[in-house]
Parts: sequence; structure tokens; C-alpha cells
Amino acid sequence: MNAWGGALCDELIKWLPDSGANIVCLQEVTRTPGRTGWTRFEDGERILPQRADLFDDVRIALPHHQAIFLASDSGPVHDDKGGRHRQDFGLATFVAEQLPVIGLDSAFVHGQFVDHDAWTITDRPRNALAVRTVDRTGGRSMWVVQVHGLRDPVGKADTPARLRQAERLAELVNRVRSPRDLVVVCGDFNLLPGSETFDVLAEIGLTDLVSAADTRTSHYPKAVRHASYLLVSDIAAVKQFEIMTEPEVSDHRALILDI
Repeated sequence: MNAWGGALCDELIKWLPDSGANIVCLQEVTRTPGRTGWTRFEDGERILPQRADLFDDVRIALPHHQAIFLASDSGPVHDDKGGRHRQDFGLATFVAEQLPVIGLDSAFVHGQFVDHDAWTITDRPRNALAVRTVDRTGGRSMWVVQVHGLRDPVGKADTPARLRQAERLAELVNRVRSPRDLVVVCGDFNLLPGSETFDVLAEIGLTDLVSAADTRTSHYPKAVRHASYLLVSDIAAVKQFEIMTEPEVSDHRALILDI
């Protein structure tokens, strides 16, 4: 789920421990060294409340999960007194302590890390985080790969940059997986359901479970309701898949996979 910088932090932190999730993948996670509480984010188009350290907020709420953070870029935020601080922005994966983490990898799928003097609206770098664990009972290992796709204020239609992003994501999956690995790829792709991205990922054996379903909550006012997707390499491994409508803990709905 895209955690929206923790804008609904109270609701998110209340829900996460009760969700029973063994692996939690969050996009738009913040870290501001030495700060707690709230900050204000501005990029010339939007002004948003964000948690100073959403990564630590979630880590405290999930004390029995192993926490991994990956920054895509960094830039200025302000506290309630006007103080300016540098905030890292990126992805975080939390893995239950009973699941061994046996592999980690990552890749920038668009651009490279940037320390912004001021946040930009377009062309911000994007990355993907891959975590490998193993089912001790079944003896099968699994890669969970999450990504936050390129945002374009013009819309979610295909562009050359988004095609290259898909190719880089496919390259990461192909690089890390072994023949028997189950692969789950998830995240806020910022795409429409008919995107050529899904053709690229289908070529490496990944099947999308979301299609044209609504993945936004009432906190998102725009008409286009597509953003988040979840793909698997083995449909037979899926016991249940749900797009959560309640409670609302972000402007994105959580995608819940039981395997």
C-alpha cells in the first residue's frame, strides 16, 4: 500500500498490528533524522502533512517484524515552527520475525538518487525493493518485490519513461529469482490497467490480480481510480486476494494477498 507519507498515521498504526500481515510493503515512507511527529511537504503543486519518520512509526507498531528502508530521493520539509529539515523518501518492507530474510536486492527503475534543494513535480527517481524469504514447511522460497512507479502530473498513460521503468523492473525480477521461487510484485505503479507494463511483466511470467478494480479510497478525489497492482508468478499459490475497502488508512486501498 502507498502509505501517503503517513497522512492518516493514527488509522494506519492502529490497523497494521491487527492485520496479521507477515510481510508489509509500504510506498511513500518518510525518514527525517532526529525528528518525530509531523512535517509539511511542498512541491509547488501540493502541500501535504507527512510524518517526520513514518518508518520508525511503523517499526514501533510492528516490533516483531524485521524492517528494511530504501530511499529514492531526499528533500526539504518543515516542522510546525517553520524549521527546515531534510527528509528521505522511499520504500519500506517489514517481514515477520519468524520468516528468515535470505536475500535482498534493489534497483532504480527510473533515474537515480537525488538530494533535492526543492522537491520537483515531475521526473522524480523511483526504485524497487526485493526481499527473499522462505516457507520452512513447504521448503519454497519467495521474492516479494515492491515498487513505486513514476508519477506524471499529465496522467497515467503509457510513456517511453514508463516502458523503460517496466523493463528495469523485469530485469530486477529476472536477476534475483531462481527457477522454483514464487515471485510477488506489488506497489503503486501509477498506471492504467491496459498499460504495456503488464505486457512486459507477463513476458516474464507475472499475472496481475487487480486489473481494472478501484484501488483508491474516499480520501482521493480524482475520477481515475487506478494506481496499485499486485502480480504473482504462480496463480495456483494464491489462496485469497482482497482489495481492502475498510478501514481507510491512506488515500490508497491496501492489497492483501494470502498464499
